[in-house]
Amino acid sequence: MERVRDLSELPKAHLHLHFTGSMRPGTVLELADKYGVRLPETLIDALTSGEPPKLRATDERGWFRFQRLYDAARSCVREPEDIQRLVREAAEEDVRDGSGWLEIQVDPTSYAPRLGGLIPALEIILDAVDTASRDTGLGMRVLVAANRMKHPLDARTLARLAVRYADRGIVGFGLSNDERRGMARDFDRAFHIAREGGLLSAPHGGELTGPASVRDCLDDLHATRIGHGVRAAEDPRLLKRLADRGITCEVCPASNVALGVYEKPEDVPLRTLFESGVPLALGADDPLLFGSRLAAQYEIARHHHAFSDAELAELARQSVRGSAAPTETKERLLAGVDTWLSEPESA
Repeated sequence: MERVRDLSELPKAHLHLHFTGSMRPGTVLELADKYGVRLPETLIDALTSGEPPKLRATDERGWFRFQRLYDAARSCVREPEDIQRLVREAAEEDVRDGSGWLEIQVDPTSYAPRLGGLIPALEIILDAVDTASRDTGLGMRVLVAANRMKHPLDARTLARLAVRYADRGIVGFGLSNDERRGMARDFDRAFHIAREGGLLSAPHGGELTGPASVRDCLDDLHATRIGHGVRAAEDPRLLKRLADRGITCEVCPASNVALGVYEKPEDVPLRTLFESGVPLALGADDPLLFGSRLAAQYEIARHHHAFSDAELAELARQSVRGSAAPTETKERLLAGVDTWLSEPESA
């Protein structure tokens, strides 16, 4: 029998997990029943079967369908206790997968109408993160993300709010949703506010569109991390730029395949990025809809890209180095990676 090390015991950091998309399928179904929410049949089928819905977001119709399912799940989160449950369960799942540090990404405006406004919604989320971190032992912080589909002035409001609550656990500012909409430069002022307030810049780019969107994130938003970034593999000069500057790409292999960015797991350019020296942080993105969590992304690297245990350990180290974790947390996790690699393989 082949002997392998357990990837769920490999210490790692999780830098690309969306708030709504982190939910357990059973939680969505229970909350939908509690509030009388009528979920789309395709979502119910996926949640009950364990098979992710058939999604292909490389065209606008496909992206709209993905967003419809996502919005349906979000509509089931209505009370502070739902937020607390969502965050606690996300932390529990991450701990189970070997994560020692989680930066969960959220747009609080999505929850504000049901939670008394933008500030109350953010405070409820931050309180939930504090509680979950304390109860599970997982280091946990928040990355506030603006929505490309909304006006840039909304992003500025969010950036100011994120800076205001930086001492409560917000470490970064992002930009999510369909990167084919909303030019990066339209949001440059919001990202300037966030950077001036000490937050890291982590916009999405290089997923649904090509290398140009990654360059825009670097040039216009001064990104210190890139959400996804896989399409940078199509441009050798961009790869070198990312590598030379140590810009971490938050690569989500299962998500890339589920959304049709690549046909098969082996098509995701993990090897190209890794061997070009681009720091990587594997992430689950939206496990609710894509069907796999953090450790499964490392399994993809092992089984579809032939990453050795030494290379998988280096991926874990890169995720830790690219995080906003305190120095002592990084040192502890990096030491844990070394221990994982030095221990004998198990059956």
